Parts: sequence; structure tokens; C-alpha cells
Amino acid sequence: MRRFMIIAIPLVTLILFVMVMLSGDILKQPLMGDDNVPQSIETVVQDIKQENWEAAKQDTDHLTRVWDKVVNRVQFSAERNEINDLSMNIARLQGAIQAQDKTTGLTELSEAYEHWKSLGK
Repeated sequence: MRRFMIIAIPLVTLILFVMVMLSGDILKQPLMGDDNVPQSIETVVQDIKQENWEAAKQDTDHLTRVWDKVVNRVQFSAERNEINDLSMNIARLQGAIQAQDKTTGLTELSEAYEHWKSLGK
């Protein structure tokens, strides 16, 4: 029995760690109705295209809250650079919206979506 426990505990632990590290694609999917990052990005894109800056600011704040929820789930299974890059895109997006810069806002959103697609792979 002791020999079994000596082998089983490390093996189960390793399997658990591998499962957590490979679960990024699953964990980044929306689990509730209010944590859909791609939908939030698309909403802000539409606001910026219509140059509705007040709605874009509100939707960017919502995107930030959604991203904060999702990042807690994927932080162990995604590359840190991808997480940081997407966070920086959102921060620069907020600046572009304050400056009412349509080109920079759309560029940041496009880059953020690309980081989102590669997150957890």
C-alpha cells in the first residue's frame, strides 16, 4: 500500500498539472453570459465605427471587467506574454477612445482579437 501511494500521488499530481496547463482553450470560452470577450470586442468595434465615443467608453469599461474575469481563469494555462499583450491593447484602446482616434482604436481592437485567438493554444 505504501508503494502504491508513493507512485500514485506524484502521478495524479502530474496529470492534474498537465490538465490545468492544457485547459486554456476551454477556460477562455464564456462560462456565464457576461464573460464573452470576443462579443465585447465586437461591440466596441461597432461603437468606434459609428464614432459613438460615449458608448465606446462604456463598452470598453465592460470589456475590461470581462477580461479581468477571464484572465483569472486562464492565467495558469496561457502564456504570460499573451495575457500582458491583450491587457496592454485594452489600456491603449482606452487612450484612443479618450482621444477619439478611430484608427488607433480599431487597430488596438484588431490586435487584441488576435491575441485572444492565440490565447491558450
